[in-house]
Amino acid sequence: MQFGVSDSVADVVIKCDTCNQSRRMIEAFDPPKENPLLPICAGYHPHLESHGRCCDENKQSLRMEAMLLGASNTWFPINLSALAVPQSSVSRLAQLVEDHWSVLEKAATKDILSAFRAIGQLHAFEDFDDDAIWQQVAAKRNTQPDEDDAHEDLKAPEWDAFTAADPTRNTDDFRLEPVAVPADCGSYFEQVVLIHRLREARALVGFTRIQSAGEFGEEWSVPPERRAPLANGSLTWVPSAEVRGEGIFIQFNEAAVTSWLQRPEIIALGETFLEAHRRWRAARNISPPLDGFPGMRFVLLHSFSHLLMRQLALECGYTSASVRERIYSADPQAEHGPMAGVLIYTAASDSEGTLGGLVAQGQPDILDFHIAQALKQAELCSSDPLCADHHPYDQGMTLHGAACHACLFSPETSCERGNKYLDRRILVRTLSGGVVPFFS
Repeated sequence: MQFGVSDSVADVVIKCDTCNQSRRMIEAFDPPKENPLLPICAGYHPHLESHGRCCDENKQSLRMEAMLLGASNTWFPINLSALAVPQSSVSRLAQLVEDHWSVLEKAATKDILSAFRAIGQLHAFEDFDDDAIWQQVAAKRNTQPDEDDAHEDLKAPEWDAFTAADPTRNTDDFRLEPVAVPADCGSYFEQVVLIHRLREARALVGFTRIQSAGEFGEEWSVPPERRAPLANGSLTWVPSAEVRGEGIFIQFNEAAVTSWLQRPEIIALGETFLEAHRRWRAARNISPPLDGFPGMRFVLLHSFSHLLMRQLALECGYTSASVRERIYSADPQAEHGPMAGVLIYTAASDSEGTLGGLVAQGQPDILDFHIAQALKQAELCSSDPLCADHHPYDQGMTLHGAACHACLFSPETSCERGNKYLDRRILVRTLSGGVVPFFS
């Protein structure tokens, strides 16, 4: 095989020594449907040395797609994360046993349990005697896991714990404190909760090719046929990590959100975002193209979250890449709806994630200042008027409105959806106008 290079990289020519035929290398990167040079995908997984599921859910033959060696879209991890929150449906004793199970599971008899108390291992159980603890330990040991009891929506239990904030149910890994809503935000927010300590579990459950997991919506909603497995056969464990941190949870006023969503200009903007969503998925061969649209409720919460993250990173002592978001968005007719809230938090594998710098910014007067500053800065971007006039799809294949690196975009480690579904016009008045902002 011989290479011939011209002045343009696109004109690289490959010549075969065997058949003496030559072609331009750029032809290998033509769209797969129009490229007969590429072989049919056989569903082979090189990392498993086996053939897996067919690439296409319709079992149609798909051609392989050429990619540059080391390209960033060679693989995208599917990471599931969940916060350790107290279970509202169990007693306080059952929750304590769950939290201290790493110690209690070693108690084979009640006498061993008494020995644990004697050496100071059961300080958290001072209100309960050994008989009650032993009964609860035996009940947990005999409980069989229910596969049907898993939450498909990992955020629903977290939403319940935050909105029904009860400090009496605080644990070593979950400590919250409800505080007053900032004075100037009473008509927009329902409540503010400071999370002094939280624990997050992050697990790698698979990966995708070409399109990231965020293209399909929430990461747990990636279709099985688009998910590459980590190993052959069924898995009994996956790589995971536990991190601890702190955060601020803000619940929006549902009546205010519902009223704003019913405005004609917001409905029209939602149709524009839906069309951008459809074009984006169609261009990436993700079907059905209309599925997975988060709606304007999500755009509102997501845009506000990015504004507040950028503002807090200037004051709390953490870098912008260390502050993360969790968006709780669900319409009233949804299974766990309605939801309208954001959690701004940080989580690290060491004690740095719980220094208190972020929680300190959540006190009513301080948070009021930060929200006012964030909204003020969102009115004008250094890239205006180009940023303010940006259309979700007319000016290129994008999924955002008035948003750019100068005003709303955040690092990939911070954003849930890859800086998509953002628009500061729905928060405050900008140069473009045309939309009544939520914070009017």
